[in-house]
Amino acid sequence: MAKTKIVERSSQLELSAVDELLVLCEEVTRATPEGAKRFIEPAPSVLSRAKSKQHHMIFGRRGSGKSSLLRKSVADFTVDRRPIAFVDMETFKGHTYPDVLISVLIKSLQEFNKWLVEAATAPASKKSFWLKIFQAKPARAPFNKNKTAELSDALKRLIKDLEDQLREPESSEKQKTKKKSGDQTSELNAEADGGIPGASIKAKANIAVKDSEETEEQSKYVSHKVEYLHQNILRFKEFFLQLSVLSDGAAFLMLDDLYHIRRSDQAKVIDYFHRMAKGCNLWLKIGTIKHRTQWYEHSDPPIGVKLGDDAKEINLDISLEKYGTLRDFLRKILTNLLDETPPLTISGLLNPTAIDRLIIASGGVTRDFIGIFANSINQARNRDKSHHRGPKIGAEDVNLATGDYSPLKQEEFKLDTDSERKILEDEFKSLVDFCTETSKCNVFLVSQKLVGPVRESIDQLIDLRLVHPVKSRVTLKKGASGELFEAYMLDLSQYTAARKVHEFKMIDLGGADKDEDIRKASLIYSGSQ
Repeated sequence: MAKTKIVERSSQLELSAVDELLVLCEEVTRATPEGAKRFIEPAPSVLSRAKSKQHHMIFGRRGSGKSSLLRKSVADFTVDRRPIAFVDMETFKGHTYPDVLISVLIKSLQEFNKWLVEAATAPASKKSFWLKIFQAKPARAPFNKNKTAELSDALKRLIKDLEDQLREPESSEKQKTKKKSGDQTSELNAEADGGIPGASIKAKANIAVKDSEETEEQSKYVSHKVEYLHQNILRFKEFFLQLSVLSDGAAFLMLDDLYHIRRSDQAKVIDYFHRMAKGCNLWLKIGTIKHRTQWYEHSDPPIGVKLGDDAKEINLDISLEKYGTLRDFLRKILTNLLDETPPLTISGLLNPTAIDRLIIASGGVTRDFIGIFANSINQARNRDKSHHRGPKIGAEDVNLATGDYSPLKQEEFKLDTDSERKILEDEFKSLVDFCTETSKCNVFLVSQKLVGPVRESIDQLIDLRLVHPVKSRVTLKKGASGELFEAYMLDLSQYTAARKVHEFKMIDLGGADKDEDIRKASLIYSGSQ
């Protein structure tokens, strides 16, 4: 009996299905059209809002599910035969304005044309298209092929004009030459022998030529791409009006990962699409990282979109403050993965403490949760079978896996930062030193009154997943009467070793005493000195 129990306890990590699970973990960490079937709503009504006839800015850290939400919306819209275009903005990283806007326009229109050619007219019986990609058949009948083809041809002409414009220099001086010659006159004098049939006709031509003068008139003008875009916006609006008539409804444009293009260009790109969409039944869904995006500029006239007025906000980040909600969501993510690799189960693979440690290690970011989980499997499988941690993934395996995962975050940190990288690196080092050497705690406090470079750096470190929000409103047990603070957690990868070496206090964010444990003046961080 005892032997059977040991086999049951050790069998999960040793099954070949674990190899399949590891491959699956790698696949799902990148959003793809096929991955829409695995989408899980992080909170009620998020998907329905993303599919509503409203402009949305969709905020979330890397790996929080922005692309998955947009991909799921694309799949649902396609099955409903709604005009849809999905554009990955990372493609245009490094492009300068206005070329970046023209490039995004071209890609957007190409995607709408792809919809016209495929989803608009594909019969519901075409299983290779509907079931293989979207796992569902369309409810609406295909649109008129002739009208669809006409609109597609018109769209191709728009795309061709944009492609020609993209190849032009940003501004070009063109010269037009007109030649004018002197006047030339001619006279024809004819004489005829009249009245007699067959008589010959004599003709004499006198050509008089005035002095010929050739003059050259030249005119110069400057052609700007920006002027082209302004002058042709009505052509694009007209297309979307016709598209709305054809599809008998709204069209949707998804711009994913806007933060990849230059911050100085972001508001201008958003502004053009917003103006183009207005009154045309076209709705924008823009996924990006909040503190790495400039969606509005106070200028005359204003540029971009104003949150609350022009566009609504959807925030996909579930902070550690909502620990119960976050735990339920991430367990559901894990359960769905294991359902694809039977007979694996959560209880068969992980100790209870390991799940909580995984949640803390991920900071609530779905991609990090899956990545650290996969690393934890490798840690548990590669250690000695007789190790005291037992036959399942334990909290210590998660700690070690988090350390292995850290280089990926550091690499993305370098990719996502540019001119401000040195400032952020210095502030992060100061923060790590404060938590590991001074306060000796994984949680730190920041005054709600804090403004300036330190506040801005912390906001960006949150978006870079190196700092995680814990509680939005904290008061101290003693002192600083009336002052309010915000609580944050340093990423687990930065203090797994410090816990042992420096008697590091790791506050249990799922515990009942967490709120009291963080109300200490010793945890207040005011920035690098």
